[in-house]
Amino acid sequence: MYLPPAFAEPNIDVLHDAIRASGLATLVTLTDSGLIASHVPLLLEAEPAPNGKLIGHLARPNPQGRGAIGEALAIFHGPEGYITPSYYETKRETGKVVPTWNYIAIHAHGTLRFFDDRAALLDIVTRLTNRHEAKRAAPWAVADAPDDFIAGMLNGIIGFELTISRLEGKWKMSQNRPEADRSGVVKGLREDGRPDLSRQVADAAARTA
Repeated sequence: MYLPPAFAEPNIDVLHDAIRASGLATLVTLTDSGLIASHVPLLLEAEPAPNGKLIGHLARPNPQGRGAIGEALAIFHGPEGYITPSYYETKRETGKVVPTWNYIAIHAHGTLRFFDDRAALLDIVTRLTNRHEAKRAAPWAVADAPDDFIAGMLNGIIGFELTISRLEGKWKMSQNRPEADRSGVVKGLREDGRPDLSRQVADAAARTA
């Protein structure tokens, strides 16, 4: 990932929080047939330190689960959005501005280990379900489905772990702009109905002030 110093986020806790908030990752690996990518929800465990471990599963027919070669890459995305030059004070002062895109991205590199243990697979799907059902008034649980049905579903997946050897975070949130332009971005995003992104821009700007 191209990572200018102004946009680098080195704090492991911040990166872990962003991964947990995102949930869904793009898992990229090399196979004998070339690159392949799958879009999968992942669990993050903080150990082994310092970077932690990602856990998930793939559909058993997915060729990615049979032929991954070398290092894998899991990509997570946070808030993102178009930034118009009209937000910038510099536009009114000099006109020397262009559009850009603000975004958060995390790249987790590491080696994959696949496994087929039935208890471990059940643990993964149970933990993923509990995580994403937790905020519902009446959460659905894996145990709500018949045992033989769940057994059949487990037959259709293969589990994996990605121990993270390198973790990179990019918070491209206008940190390279003058303070007046950063304030203009936050104000403009709020007025345009993007309060979540404006909060992220403000947080990023505050960390680099």
